[in-house]
Amino acid sequence: MRASAVNVVAVGKAAGPMLTEFVQSANVRVQTAIGIGPAQPGMLPSEAAWFEAGHPVPDERSVAAARGALEVAHRTADDDLLIVLLSGGASALMALPAEGLTLGDKQETVRGLLKGGATIHELNTVRKHLSAIKGGRLAAATRAAVVTLVISDVVGDDLSVIGSSPTMPDPSTFADALKVLDARGGRARYPAAVVSHLERGARGDIDETPKPDDPRIPRSVARIIGGRMTAVAGAVEAARSRGYDVHTIAAPIVGEAREAAGMYADQVRQALSRFAPPLCVLGSGETTVHVTGNGIGGRNQEFALAMVSSIADLTRSAPHEIEAVFGSIGTDGIDGPTDAAGAIIDATTLTRAAAGGLDPAAYLRNNDSYHFFSALGDLVHTGPTGTNVGDVQVALIA
Repeated sequence: MRASAVNVVAVGKAAGPMLTEFVQSANVRVQTAIGIGPAQPGMLPSEAAWFEAGHPVPDERSVAAARGALEVAHRTADDDLLIVLLSGGASALMALPAEGLTLGDKQETVRGLLKGGATIHELNTVRKHLSAIKGGRLAAATRAAVVTLVISDVVGDDLSVIGSSPTMPDPSTFADALKVLDARGGRARYPAAVVSHLERGARGDIDETPKPDDPRIPRSVARIIGGRMTAVAGAVEAARSRGYDVHTIAAPIVGEAREAAGMYADQVRQALSRFAPPLCVLGSGETTVHVTGNGIGGRNQEFALAMVSSIADLTRSAPHEIEAVFGSIGTDGIDGPTDAAGAIIDATTLTRAAAGGLDPAAYLRNNDSYHFFSALGDLVHTGPTGTNVGDVQVALIA
């Protein structure tokens, strides 16, 4: 695709490295480049400007970043090319409320959906219909051709969901967004302005997001360049280099975290019946947490906490005498509203918890996995990794 000049918008947790690599490696003239992420990265190309923004709940910086991205789109001439480098976290980092809505409306809605255990598909269906930039609207803001390169954090790599799809057509509708609110606490739980906006859209009083045949985005294409299996491939290589046989669970790990933990434990038992230690069992995906308590944690920490009883059973029922350790880690290095990436457990976790007066079941009921693992010193801290391709679950059995 030939173009007179190229403008670049990089948005998401991997925006810094993606932007730097593209500007330094692409054999094109970059006219304008902006990056939007949760924190200022290191050295950026001289052509690039940086917008730091809020995540997982958008803030005023997210609004400024969205306006900056739209400005780049508007400035991109017909015969130029707009490159969008998209990665996980973009939905919150680039947020512009639709007309008649406030940032506070969106913040309250996102918090309610997250607490209600909404899936990423549900969450982004609502986000797209409360936004002036998501659901294809960024691509609709320019007459130039748009190429989006995507690092996916969504199971299934659905381009209409990743980052709330600012450049691709959106098959979901206002009516779908209302169904999400109904399923996640009911409309009365959400701001009246949000409910009214979605209801007006469902009646046809507000234009829908661009659909696959929409003439506003005829020159927009996207390609997945990385995803959860990229992380799994790296984990497989690392495990084999340390002498482990590796069994990879092909199906994504999804659903409510504590329920998915039980299914993962069953998969580990099945692997142990077929393979001898040393064995590494790898899973990947993205779970959800329906928050009913008032504790602190993230989906990986809750997953690990739900595995505590299973790992003792696993050790007792294994056909070999084994030692096992398990971890669930967010590849972005941030698990929920905490400073940890996840947590690890082993056969000593229950004993050490009892010695410290910690009841795993009580902490799980209160969604307080962070304080449980913090007391044991079993949180995993990596710091932000500069990417996001979902979560990885690892069982090491010796």
